[in-house]
Amino acid sequence: MSPTSPTTSPVSSAFTGHGNVTFLGAGPGDPGLLTLRAVEALAGADVLIAEPEVLEVVRGHARAGVSTPELTVVDEASTAAGVPVLRDAANLVMEAARGGKRVVRAVTGDPGLDGNAGAEMLACAAEGIPFEVVPGVATAVGVPAYAGVPLRDAQGTDVRFVDARTADDRCWSEVGASDGTVVVSTSLDSVAAAAGELVAAGRKPDTPLTVTIAGTTTRQRTWTATLGTIAQVFKQGKVLPSPEGHRPVIAVVGERSAPAQRDQLAWFESKPLFGWRVLVPRTKEQAASLSDQLRSYGAVPHEVPTIAVEPPRTPQQMERAVKGLVTGRYEWIAFTSVNAVKAVREKFEEYGLDARAFAGIKVAAVGEQTAAALVDFGVKPDLVPSGEQSAAGLLEDWPPYDPVFDPIDRVFLPRADIATETLVAGLIELGWEVDDVTAYRTVRASPPPADTREAIKGGGFDAVLFTSSSTVRNLVGIAGKPHNVTVIACIGPATAKTAEEHGLRVDVLSPEPSVHKLAEALADFGLRRREAALEAGDPVTRPSERRPGARRRRTT
Repeated sequence: MSPTSPTTSPVSSAFTGHGNVTFLGAGPGDPGLLTLRAVEALAGADVLIAEPEVLEVVRGHARAGVSTPELTVVDEASTAAGVPVLRDAANLVMEAARGGKRVVRAVTGDPGLDGNAGAEMLACAAEGIPFEVVPGVATAVGVPAYAGVPLRDAQGTDVRFVDARTADDRCWSEVGASDGTVVVSTSLDSVAAAAGELVAAGRKPDTPLTVTIAGTTTRQRTWTATLGTIAQVFKQGKVLPSPEGHRPVIAVVGERSAPAQRDQLAWFESKPLFGWRVLVPRTKEQAASLSDQLRSYGAVPHEVPTIAVEPPRTPQQMERAVKGLVTGRYEWIAFTSVNAVKAVREKFEEYGLDARAFAGIKVAAVGEQTAAALVDFGVKPDLVPSGEQSAAGLLEDWPPYDPVFDPIDRVFLPRADIATETLVAGLIELGWEVDDVTAYRTVRASPPPADTREAIKGGGFDAVLFTSSSTVRNLVGIAGKPHNVTVIACIGPATAKTAEEHGLRVDVLSPEPSVHKLAEALADFGLRRREAALEAGDPVTRPSERRPGARRRRTT
């Protein structure tokens, strides 16, 4: 039995029926850094109050229908100049809590380091409104970890944290006199000024310095310099001046940020597809696990449906087949896609049936995702191809009909309206009768938004994954042909041939017809590309940065 969290024990029942507030740390930006308690609190919130960038991190864990009132912005000029938003959060928090709502107040990093959150806690205490605090990963700690910059060594280096916006002369003098590590929270265009303050206070100009923007996200970028050279590094790299100069950064000063050490420890930015925008032309249900895998390689997946799934035009055939399952008409049922499982499941639910209706029927499945969809339905497949996950692979393992051991000679095959005849012909050759039933229709999806179409044609994507010939035809049909700088990755020879027929250069071919092997192959391609650039002494860039007019580096 797992231990009970003290925040979810019966003691918390004192909050039940009353308005209460949870002050929650959302971490530095990576949604994966949210704590288990944070996810639990978000799931139970009636009202979620957060700045836009924080809301983007936490909203996915809130329940549908949660209220998310907007915070007031001073004005456009102040926003462009980096002036913080007018914090009317306290009023919103108190109003919702007085109304008996469960309020989550989410802040960047950790609420204990957010002065405004502290003031809001005092306001709750003054009115007797129950509140709790869910700590988060502090930005000043999480960002250096993702940048490959350890803050302490085995000798126990002293670490000081400084907010350049509020630091006074005494603060700069203290950290300048120290030889420990200094973590400075500042903005991109104020880094050089902070470095100057440290040098003036006594730190040597050759003290190593790292500056990280958009830390813990796939937009992260880190520069390495010294206190004396950072201004020149930004100027030569055309980092500044920039309209993004007001963006927050974390600067780490001290020996722990030495370039040689970061080269070995920059685990996040050295992921094989770090920062790559990868187009995944599949339905959202099919793309979920593939997108998760791409994120693990550092990529930013962008899902664009190229097909839409619709019911068959004449449902009677499907209805007869499902009734035949119940009455014992079939020995086998074979699923070749997740959509086929979904179609049968929906029909079962329509008739009030569940997985028990499969009792006595052998079940076959092509592909890991199809098998997983069946297990989720409560059905364990009896047969999954041991080799290639395709109709041909299934036929290699399918047993021939034996009139002695097989009481029934019929197979139910629920499929798409455009499925090939390979499986049907193979099963008939093995002696089986096949009811080839249209379970769903696939139609071309609607075109994606204009900005997505422009990114596809203009080289805004670094790679496209094609998982079938139809995804090639449909994507080109609804959005246009990908730019020639975009890396084209195909799941197999047939898909690659279709891509080439559409004038595309195929860069990556999956060794097996599996979406996960395809993602692995793209990651291997990205890794080889990265290693080649480093070996040649060139900067590591993304494919989209090679398009005409593209900036060499994005800072956000």
